[in-house]
Amino acid sequence: MKKLLIFLLFFAFRLQADVQLPAIIGDHMVLQQKSKVTLWGWTTNPGEDVKVTVDWDTTQYKVRSIFGHFSLQVNTPKAGGNHSITFKTNGNSITVSDVVFGEVWVFSGQSNMEWSGTQNLKESIDEMPNATNDQIRFFYIPKATAKYPQEDVRAKWVVSNPTDMKAFSAIGYFFGKKLQAQLKVPMGLISSNWGGTRAEVWIARDSVMKKPHLVQAIKNNQNTIGMNYNAMIAPIINYNIAGALWYQGESNVGQYGTYTELMNDLIVSWRTAFNKNFPFYFAQIAPYDKYGDNVNGAKLREAQTNNLKLENTAMVVLTDLVPDVTNIHPTIKVEVANRFANLALVKHYGQEAGPIFYPKYDRMKVEKGKIRIYFRELNGKLVAKDGDPSHLMIAGEDKKFYPATGKIDGSSLVVSSPDVPNPVAVRYAFKNADMPNLFSREGLPVNLFRTDDWEN
Repeated sequence: MKKLLIFLLFFAFRLQADVQLPAIIGDHMVLQQKSKVTLWGWTTNPGEDVKVTVDWDTTQYKVRSIFGHFSLQVNTPKAGGNHSITFKTNGNSITVSDVVFGEVWVFSGQSNMEWSGTQNLKESIDEMPNATNDQIRFFYIPKATAKYPQEDVRAKWVVSNPTDMKAFSAIGYFFGKKLQAQLKVPMGLISSNWGGTRAEVWIARDSVMKKPHLVQAIKNNQNTIGMNYNAMIAPIINYNIAGALWYQGESNVGQYGTYTELMNDLIVSWRTAFNKNFPFYFAQIAPYDKYGDNVNGAKLREAQTNNLKLENTAMVVLTDLVPDVTNIHPTIKVEVANRFANLALVKHYGQEAGPIFYPKYDRMKVEKGKIRIYFRELNGKLVAKDGDPSHLMIAGEDKKFYPATGKIDGSSLVVSSPDVPNPVAVRYAFKNADMPNLFSREGLPVNLFRTDDWEN
């Protein structure tokens, strides 16, 4: 009889399985509005039925856990809140409260995306008195690495308040603030970044390892491939997001030759993991004079420009937002966030916003000892601020570059030098610390360029 009682108690315990949820499915969360979102979790008893009710829908959802994991999809209405979701098994129930619908964005990369009031960033500290806003929610993923993809993180959703805003990505916060003010919807901001990290740690390991030339370029960092992705991106790939912002590249300057392909693989692998072709907007690294080789930073910026060939991407140029080229962390972040926000508002949401077109090199034409440069995405005339066009170089067939002068001729630029009577190539802002002065009439800087493909 005693053995039977023990068996019955054990069997009853097995029937009373608990339901558990990942950290990102929690109080104060923001779910992507007007979409199909995934809700998931675990049960301590494999094969347990999980009943899910949402207060915006009369549907009674029931899903069976497989090997202890359950997942289901529900439709979300237009932006708003305050809602709740209840997950129930025979053992327990969990109610997630203060759920709102809005727009969810991920912010990732290295220190310039991470930078906040914690690093004494004045813009964040000055904003603290204005940071109480229940229409903005943060999910900050702490720094972690893992050898294999993880299912969860140690984090939680919090409503924007001065203390948490101070420690949150400044670019992420100010981006979210501008979108929230214009779209009038709640913003869910997910911060997942780590200063000093290289691009390869943020990409699924298999995406890199199947390409020997990329592995060779990474060399001594092979053991870190995918480590941040596994711990800081993989746990949220089931969460429906609107898009992602990226600010990274400083740590990959020495591998500029493979950076375009590496980033293309990263973007594609993220979109594959999230099962969504979401917009991916990135910041071009800023001028900095301590990269070593005088053009490595410029070549990395060139590589980033080449990433624009991938669909649904966009880049913000920052050559005019650097108070000090000896500081790898420019202290101007609000304007960076605003430029990102303008991209999202215009390209993704179809809203009117500030300018988004950064003039880019299109083609050149040799004209009697001069070279005429044509641009795309210019939208009008060129503008040179504070004098004649600066940071121009020109070369002949000997591939030796000399300082050049530039004259604006409407929407084109004419470049020449008495030292190069028969020019064949032009470079603009093609050194690490160059802060040039050509802009569109709308006030956005012309992107660096070179008309040659020479190694040096």
